[in-house]
Amino acid sequence: MKIKGVLFILICICFTACVEKEEARILYLAHTLPQTHPVHKGIVEFQKALEKKSGGALKIKIFPDGQLGSEREVLELLQIGSVAITKVSAATLSNFVPEYHVLGIPYLFRDKQHQFDVLEGEIGKSILEKGSKFWLRGLCYYDAGSRSFYTSNKAIRTPEDLNGLKIRVMNNQMAINMVNALGGSATPMAYGELYTAIQQGVVDGAENNPPSFVSSNHYEISKYYTLDQHSSVPDVLLIGTKQWEKLSDEEKQWVQDAANESAQAQKQFWADSVEECMKIVKEAGVEVIIPEKSLFTDKTESVLKAFEKEHPELSEIVKDIKSQ
Repeated sequence: MKIKGVLFILICICFTACVEKEEARILYLAHTLPQTHPVHKGIVEFQKALEKKSGGALKIKIFPDGQLGSEREVLELLQIGSVAITKVSAATLSNFVPEYHVLGIPYLFRDKQHQFDVLEGEIGKSILEKGSKFWLRGLCYYDAGSRSFYTSNKAIRTPEDLNGLKIRVMNNQMAINMVNALGGSATPMAYGELYTAIQQGVVDGAENNPPSFVSSNHYEISKYYTLDQHSSVPDVLLIGTKQWEKLSDEEKQWVQDAANESAQAQKQFWADSVEECMKIVKEAGVEVIIPEKSLFTDKTESVLKAFEKEHPELSEIVKDIKSQ
């Protein structure tokens, strides 16, 4: 992104805020997703709910599609107060707030209901609040699904089937350790290069959730999709503390209530998207495999032990989650 373009948009934001100040307080929300994405749809519900709850006193202006920069860049804009709110992956947020690292542990959640119970309960709320000391206050979580393996020429039914396969992963140590522990060869690579890499056999496959598998068109060249659901890293809706502290107690309650309401609506948007995408995948001739998940969880115990050794201060959170 060109710096001049971002500066121009920020200047426009400040000007608009001054013009509209008498009518309503405008909170600017930036994120990187397209407007067709189920998480963006959840954000629109947040926008609607806040305006309704506040009687028009608080309004959200959304800048989607990475208009104001990458997730990391927008987080930095929140920290200095130039933008009020954003949505980022908990994986990105973990580089700012260590507690979010926990949510990337493979096979952390037993199932979707366990995940929602944790995130919407005391553990999840506690993690959201941890960001305040880094000027990033969590409001709620959005469902970003579960990541699973897909491959071009060989089905993965057990961890042994991963032996010798090059699997593209994000440049994230947890993801790298997980694939290697399962017997594969973790291969960090830019997402934009992945279609060609699978097509040309540079890698044998990758891992992602169903909406991403479809929107990337990777299902066209990957004919096996193994729903092992090894990681379920949520998205997080955040408000910068510099903006949060400008709100009255009543306004803060409106914002929090609207966020909670949007999170419930977004769950359904995500579920609908997954259902639609799985239909597309099956119609394209992709074999969908439901493996015995315990075979995979057992082989990734070493990843959890290494994490707890490296982050002993976070091990209690892991234990609390697993015991819930």
